[in-house]
Parts: sequence; C-alpha cells; structure tokens
Amino acid sequence: MSEAPRIEARGLRLSLPARDGRLEVLGGVHLEVAPGEFVALVGPSGCGKSTLLAVLAGLMEPEAGQVLLDGRPGADRLGHLTLMPQRDGLLPWRTLLDNVALGPELAGAGRGDARMAARLALARYGLAGFEDHYAHALSGGMRQRAALARTLLGGRRAWLLDEPFGALDALTRADVQGVLGALWAEHRPSVLLVTHDVDEALLLADRVLVAGARPMRVHAEVAVELPRPRSDATTTTAAFGEHKRRVLDALQATRLAA
Repeated sequence: MSEAPRIEARGLRLSLPARDGRLEVLGGVHLEVAPGEFVALVGPSGCGKSTLLAVLAGLMEPEAGQVLLDGRPGADRLGHLTLMPQRDGLLPWRTLLDNVALGPELAGAGRGDARMAARLALARYGLAGFEDHYAHALSGGMRQRAALARTLLGGRRAWLLDEPFGALDALTRADVQGVLGALWAEHRPSVLLVTHDVDEALLLADRVLVAGARPMRVHAEVAVELPRPRSDATTTTAAFGEHKRRVLDALQATRLAA
C-alpha cells in the first residue's frame, strides 16, 4: 500500500465473552478516515476504542459490518494498517537500533538496509548515541519516539494509534506530540488516534469523533478549524477554547443519553 488509504468502518458490531454470557462492545460503529487525514476518537474509558482499533487492524473480525480500505472490503487487511498500542512495544532483547529496524525489516528490507534506515531515523528524532541501549535503560519519551520511528519506517501509510502517550509526563508528552505532528505533516498517512485527552485530540487532528459508553457508537463529530502548525500556545486561544467546549458538550450529551 504505497498511498495513504481511505479507511471506513460500516456498522461494526462485536461482542466478547463475559462472566455472565456475552458483552456487547461495538454497537454499530460507523466512521471514515479520508486519505491523508488525521482523525481523533475520544470517549469514556472502557467504551471499546481499543477493540475498534484491533478490528480495523485485522487482529479481530467483527460479527457484523465491514472494514473497507479504499472502498474495498478489507478481509486481508492484516499488515496493511500499522497499529501502535498504548505501550511502546519495544522488544527487551533488542537494542534500540534493532527495535527501530524491525519496522523496515517487516516491510521487506534487508537487515543492512533496515539498520541504516533505523540509524538515520534515530538521529533525526533526537536518539543518536543510544543505538546500543536496551529499552529498560531509556526514558518513556525516548521509547515513544523510537516507537514512532519504527511505525514510520514500517512503510505503511495508515496508522492506528491507541493512546500512545497516556503514560508520559506532561513535558515528555508535549515533546512526543510535536514529533508525531511533524511526522504526519511530512508524510501524510491516514491516522486514527484514540485518546482520552481532548487537548491532544484538538492539537493533532483534523476532526474529532466522540464515542459514547459501551456498546460503542460514534455520536458526534467536531471539525477542527485551527491553523497548523499547532503548539501549546494554541491551547490559550479563544478558538481553541470554543472547539474544546464543543467536544466536551458532545461527551456530556453521550453520558446523558446512556
């Protein structure tokens, strides 16, 4: 997949085993990410956002509904969409260089070419000098920057990001958000970011989708009409405050409707 794809979910439904039977997690999810668009999805904890990403990535199959890539049923979509989970997923037995090289290796590059690409990426994202370090010796921000580099080098033009910055402190989080925003602006993949942080959604996304409580559905959409590039200074503007109010009002409305 050389071009950024259109990602569509049409009426996705899924229930999972529970102690007293089945738990309905996805209750008919409809959404779309246009080619090269950055979309954020916010909603209450436990509403099924991570499950949705797993279905979109092809790790799980829905009981009803379809996932479409560029308008075609994505039955063979596993491996076409890069999923970055909440944890960085660095392999503890690999050095930082070899962790990042895993992206191009999985995309088909030879080991030498993959390591060269990884070395260049580490230098670009402020990680030069740490190539031979293992994950346990790195800070959370360094690990997340490495995970982003690996995601980019994977050669995929569609990223599914599952609260990738949730465990970071505020300063590190802002730094890595900036790296992600710059990567997206340069390469323009199709991105769906799951986050519980409304400010983060508004700083990064073109649109914010608002999900309700389980079983998950998308109840509202807020177009983000803020100029790019965005930074912490953006959050102090009246326009940002108005966008945030609209998202929070939509979240509140889903709670009242539950």
